[in-house]
Amino acid sequence: MNIKSLLLGSAAALVAVTGARAADAIVVAEPEPVEYVRVCDAYGAGFFYIPGTETCLKIGGYVRYDAKGGDDPYTGHERGTWDKKARADIRFDARSETELGTLKSFVETRFNFKNGADAETVDLNQAYIELGGFRVGAVDSQFTSWTGYLGDIISDDVIAEGPYNTNQVSYTFAGGNGFSAMVGLEQGADSYDSIDYDTDVVTTSSYVIDDYVPHIVAGVKFAQGWGSISAVGGYDSIVEEFAGKVRLDVKVNDTIAAWVMGGYQSGWGDSHYDEDGNIVGERNYYGTWNGDYAVWGGVAVKATDKATINAQVGYEDEGRIAAALNVGYELVPGFKITPEVNYTHFDDNYSAEKEDAVQGIIRFQRNF
Repeated sequence: MNIKSLLLGSAAALVAVTGARAADAIVVAEPEPVEYVRVCDAYGAGFFYIPGTETCLKIGGYVRYDAKGGDDPYTGHERGTWDKKARADIRFDARSETELGTLKSFVETRFNFKNGADAETVDLNQAYIELGGFRVGAVDSQFTSWTGYLGDIISDDVIAEGPYNTNQVSYTFAGGNGFSAMVGLEQGADSYDSIDYDTDVVTTSSYVIDDYVPHIVAGVKFAQGWGSISAVGGYDSIVEEFAGKVRLDVKVNDTIAAWVMGGYQSGWGDSHYDEDGNIVGERNYYGTWNGDYAVWGGVAVKATDKATINAQVGYEDEGRIAAALNVGYELVPGFKITPEVNYTHFDDNYSAEKEDAVQGIIRFQRNF
C-alpha cells in the first residue's frame, strides 16, 4: 500500500463516520416568539394583560410601619412602652370583559409583625369574585364599606362604625344618574367584645350564624359632583335586632371636604357592657358602638400639594368621645409619613374608672 492509497482510504473512512454521526445530530428547534407584556388601560393605571389571555391583572399593595406611644385610646390603659407594628400588604386584582359584564377577582393578603413577635402572621383580608354586580367571597361587611368607612385617620374606629371581614353574597345596582342600591347576605364573624380591665383579659364573642338564616344588609346611595348621601341597614338574624346609618359627604371646594354620619341600633338595653367591662347579653352584630346611637364627623383639608390635614370626632350614647388629628405628608410619590394624635374621653358604663387617654402615632407607608 502506497501513501496515496492510504490517504484516500482514510478520507473515505472519515466521510463515512461523519455521515453516521450526522444522522444522530440534535436538531435545535426554532425559538418561540416572545410575547411582551401589554398594558391594559381599560381599568385604570397599573393593569397589564396576562400573556396569552385577555385578562388584565394589577399587582399592588403597601409596606407600613407604625410606632405608637402613650395611652391606648380603646381601653384607656397606659402602655409604658412603644407599641410597634410592621405590615406588608399584597393585592391581586384580575379583570376581564364577558357578555354578562366585568368579571373581577380580588385578593388581599397581609403579613404582620408586632412588638417583636409574629402576630397574625398571615391574614387573608379579602378574597372575592364579582360579575355584573354580584359579589361572593370574603370582604368587609357592606354595612361598613357602603357608607365609606370613616375619615383618613389611623385610629379611626375607637368608636367603631360596623363589622369588618365576613363571608357574603351581595348584589349592587348602579344607575346612570349617580343612584346605586345594594342588598347582601352575610355570615358574620368573631369579634373582640369584652375587656376585663382588672386582668386585661379579652373575651371573644361570635356573631357567626349557627343555622341557615343569614344576616341581612341593604343600602342606597346618591352621588353627584357636590358629594354624596348614603344609607345602610343591617339585621342581625341571631339576636333579631337592627342597626342603621346615614351619611352625608360634601366637597366644599377643591381643597376642603367634610362628612357627618349617624348610627342607631335596637336592643342595646338588653345587651351592653357592665361596669367591670364584661358584656351583658348578646350584642347586635351591626351595632358595634356602645349605646342606642352614635355620631361621627370629619374634615380633610389639602394644605399643600404634599400635605393633607385630617380631623375626626365621634360620640356614642354611653358617653365616650374620641377625637383625632393628623397630617398626611407625601415626602416623595408613593411614600407618606403621617403623625397623628388621638384623644379619648371615657364616661361610660364599661370604662367609668378610666381616665382620659392621649396617644401619639407616627406611620411610614410606601404604596406600590
